[in-house]
Amino acid sequence: MSTTAVPIKPTNRNVLYMLWAGILVAILGGIGLATLTPGDPTLTFLAKNRRAAGVVETASGLQYKVIKPGTGTQSPTEDDVALINYEGKLLSGETFDKSAQPTPLPVKGVVPGFGEALRLMKKGGNYRFWIKPSLGYGSPRPEGAPPLEGKAAELAKQVLVFDVELLDFLPESVLRARMQQMQPQGPGGLPEGAGGPPPGTAPTP
Repeated sequence: MSTTAVPIKPTNRNVLYMLWAGILVAILGGIGLATLTPGDPTLTFLAKNRRAAGVVETASGLQYKVIKPGTGTQSPTEDDVALINYEGKLLSGETFDKSAQPTPLPVKGVVPGFGEALRLMKKGGNYRFWIKPSLGYGSPRPEGAPPLEGKAAELAKQVLVFDVELLDFLPESVLRARMQQMQPQGPGGLPEGAGGPPPGTAPTP
């Protein structure tokens, strides 16, 4: 006895399109949820902050906003010492460091993000900087350097927010020469205390 196959009714093309559209929406929805899933709060903040009005992000990931642009065309270089007022805060608003008076800092003697920040500024300018961990205390340390401990170790995991006012800057060589002229001369014509630590070797941002 022969069996007659019952043909399956062809599926309407519109139904297929709707089916694929539903699958696509489900996939995109899943991606959206994954994006919104709480992750690293540092990355979440930086991603949001880079879209804020007036915020600029450099190729390294340093973010900044010009509060007051300053004057002139020149900015500090690696070989300069910058005279600044600054205040450093965490994202929570807690102040962890603040200059009590105008502070000279060698541009090449600070963490990478802070050095890059100074090189962006003009004299008299006031900027706000957001320094991510890899450009701050979490940046690679010189070989043989002791591990960070205590407060510095905690700051190495944080986005650091600095308000910086650049008062002036001079080449380090010029500053050293002026300091030698101001110091009383010791034996052999050297300034008294020569051989001590150079400016800016104390813990700085």
